[in-house]
Amino acid sequence: MKHIIFFIISMILGGILLVSHATMAIAAGKIGVIVVDVQGDFTTWKKGSLAVNGTDKAFVEKVQKATETLNREGYLIFGTQDWHPADHISFYTNHPGKKAFEVIKIEGRTQVLWPPHCIQGTENAKVLVDNNLFLAVVQKGRDTRYDSYSGFMDDGGAKTEMDQILKRNGIQKLIVYGIATDYCVKATAIDAADAGYKVFVVEDLCKGVAPDTSAKALKEMKKKGITTLKELDLQKIRCF
Repeated sequence: MKHIIFFIISMILGGILLVSHATMAIAAGKIGVIVVDVQGDFTTWKKGSLAVNGTDKAFVEKVQKATETLNREGYLIFGTQDWHPADHISFYTNHPGKKAFEVIKIEGRTQVLWPPHCIQGTENAKVLVDNNLFLAVVQKGRDTRYDSYSGFMDDGGAKTEMDQILKRNGIQKLIVYGIATDYCVKATAIDAADAGYKVFVVEDLCKGVAPDTSAKALKEMKKKGITTLKELDLQKIRCF
């Protein structure tokens, strides 16, 4: 009889714990994470064609560890991935006589000409963070005609699936980090804020192309009401 009573009590307590964990997971699910463009071509680790300073193996492992931690905490993880066709308009090689990093005008738009990078189906287009952590990875820059720094839309105004996916999962707040602070992180965070999400950017999980443009980008984000943290702080995130 004692064994039966102990078994029943254990089952009840187990059920309470399961309900508690489920409730916590639902609450946590309102906060999502967007890992921006952590791909080979943007890292020095993989000798990428558009490598950003400081993106060595240690940095990628730091992003990996932080993403694992946030996943264990119950936050839903999303990612962005540059996924360009080989004839993409942003590649200087598709503009005879032009050099990498020149700035030109295309139909009234300012276009930076980049080295070919993140070409669809190539090794260095892969996302380096464990793909099993992501609920979804949104590809961007697929349209030959337009660059796409933001995970929400390209330079032509065409929207990605990101906003729909976040809303479908009940996300109201976002933690954003990745590469590069002054381009795709900034554009993604600002578009998220404009779409009505409360946004948190973790600075030491980001790397920028240049110190001055990265500092400027952080100021722009703060003006948009985006909160920046120097490092991942779970306590502050829980109160976010």
